[in-house]
Amino acid sequence: MEIVPREGESALSGPRPMEWSTVPYAPQGPDRNGNKRMSSLESPIMLLTGHQSSIYTVKFNPAGTVVASGSHDREIFLWNVHGDCKNFMVLKGHKNAILDLHWTTDGSQIVSASPDKTLRAWDVETGKQIKKMAEHSSFVNSCCPSRRGPPLVVSGSDDGTAKLWDMRQRGAIQTFPDKYQITAVSFSDASDKIFTGGIDNDIKVWDLRKGEVTMTLQGHQDMITGMSLSPDGSYLLTNGMDCKLCIWDMRPYAPQNRCVKIFEGHQHNFEKNLLKCGWSPDGSKVTAGSSDRMVYIWDTTSRRILYKLPGHTGSVNESVFHPNEPIIGSCSSDKQIYLGEI
Repeated sequence: MEIVPREGESALSGPRPMEWSTVPYAPQGPDRNGNKRMSSLESPIMLLTGHQSSIYTVKFNPAGTVVASGSHDREIFLWNVHGDCKNFMVLKGHKNAILDLHWTTDGSQIVSASPDKTLRAWDVETGKQIKKMAEHSSFVNSCCPSRRGPPLVVSGSDDGTAKLWDMRQRGAIQTFPDKYQITAVSFSDASDKIFTGGIDNDIKVWDLRKGEVTMTLQGHQDMITGMSLSPDGSYLLTNGMDCKLCIWDMRPYAPQNRCVKIFEGHQHNFEKNLLKCGWSPDGSKVTAGSSDRMVYIWDTTSRRILYKLPGHTGSVNESVFHPNEPIIGSCSSDKQIYLGEI
């Protein structure tokens, strides 16, 4: 998938094979064309098939050895990242599609959200469901585990609430009522705040101790479909159906207008899928799914599109960076997952 720059363009302005001279990986030797390989993937592009329906979410585990995918077929698949990317485990239990999933920080569990009105936690070693959280009265669209501190999870639902769960206790420990459906949630880095986004286009910052909204971020002109906290915890990335990806400065004492960057190019369409977004491990790049079947990757500093990667034949619902190699994973309504070197 070599992209040759048009005349007058530098190779940097379009997708290009990466030319990092100092890459701390053990690449698999040169590829067929004699080009130096930059990751431990068996081939520069790996196609993972097996799901029976649209795939809405995909995530690498913290070690980068396993990728988990959640699909409309109600199943979560676990795949090896290396070798022939075999699907080695299926997590079954949800009664409806899996809209969102996350690995816990230690990589031992997966938390998933579904329109069956539940969140579930899974033990990755055994493949067994270890917790079912069933207090929402409508679709659960989004979930997010805390990065540090107690094992907390936040969920956002069409019932207009976000709920806070402690994995060691029964039932939700806090409920945050909103007027509108909540479609995306995230934790602050210190796990003392949660962020929610929904169909009212606003991002709300809730203080867990006070149990109230302490800040509202306005700027999106349409529903929020995804959000992701930067690796250093300072910035929040949000994807909106207004076809904008925004970066918000979440540091205390940041200026009044916290929207510091806007990225454009990706598309949302009538399917109204909850397209996600994510950061590269070093925070230098962001990525988002797109309904035009492309994977978009932007440079956070220049806001330029670095890559626009083809391959999928349906809406790309999520794209994610590998935690320590130049690999991007993407999942789509075409029932397929791609792992590719960038």
